[in-house]
Amino acid sequence: MEISRTTKPRSLRAGDVIEVRSEEEILATLGPDSTIDGLPFMPEMLRQCGSRFTVDSRADTTCFYGALRGMESAVHLTGIRCDGSGHGGCQAGCLVYWKEEWLRPVDPSRDDARTSRPIALAPPVRRDGCTRDDVFRAVHPPESPDGEELWSCQATQVRAATRPIRSWDLRHYVRDVRNGNLRPGTVLRRILPSLLFMYQGMSRRRLPRWLQVASGADIPLIHGTLTRTPSVDLDLQPGDLVRVKSRRKIRTTVDRKARNRGLAFDVEMTPYCGKSMRVKRVVRQIIDEWTGRMLRLPGHCVVLEGGVCQALYHGLCQRKTESYWREIWLERETPAGAEESARAAAAQS
Repeated sequence: MEISRTTKPRSLRAGDVIEVRSEEEILATLGPDSTIDGLPFMPEMLRQCGSRFTVDSRADTTCFYGALRGMESAVHLTGIRCDGSGHGGCQAGCLVYWKEEWLRPVDPSRDDARTSRPIALAPPVRRDGCTRDDVFRAVHPPESPDGEELWSCQATQVRAATRPIRSWDLRHYVRDVRNGNLRPGTVLRRILPSLLFMYQGMSRRRLPRWLQVASGADIPLIHGTLTRTPSVDLDLQPGDLVRVKSRRKIRTTVDRKARNRGLAFDVEMTPYCGKSMRVKRVVRQIIDEWTGRMLRLPGHCVVLEGGVCQALYHGLCQRKTESYWREIWLERETPAGAEESARAAAAQS
């Protein structure tokens, strides 16, 4: 006779199928400012109510301006990014945070139930509640002193919805392994480069020059030497095939802060150097996460399909921000050229 064993319930993790609760249920969980624990429910999320999605990752470890932050009881859903329709047409394309109170797990099939642990989520807490109109009004905080229009969204409220993770506190790696976000081997491969990157940032601020590695520059090296940076107009459009230039070539286009006309080439963009990618969209305006102001980006700037921050040097956070690319860092490529590049990459590996 088969002996049944009690299986301890678990939280949501990558791969779980969930259903977003109804609009009425979600509004009842919110405060008058349309938030839970400082995290707003945004107008762009309303259309997902009642639909099923797959959990992409837990949002336990996230970031704000490169600094790690910890968030409670939230996940990211596969493919659900903010389209900016409720925020003045912002084109940042941020991955949306979903509090577990806004979700319900979908019962697994009978076969799956025999082999997987059941999911147990805390029941939604009924708060003061808000209306659909409140959700739309919350996107506009009070105007700035000079009368400029400001915006509020999940990205601008990350600080309010999270707690800081100290640079020397490595427990978030353990938590992300336990919750299924990371594999132990991934952490072991990336922890030393991440610690070196953090040391470089700290050394620039606090240590004498003789204790700095490479004068405190980011490693891998991405800075240049220019005082005035050049531009190239490729007139790239969504769907165009491009090849990312080598890091050596890109360094010849940026200043000592790794910027080209004010836009930084981030160290998290280096894994894509030499790769063939497609243009996803042209970016002209984004909301500044720090101030809430709408920024118009000077010059042509594009997002590439799959070109997201992997946080290889920033604690392996799960925010997956889409990187912005100057056209001078790219070159057009034909499909035949892409196949040749792929063969060359395979031969080198």
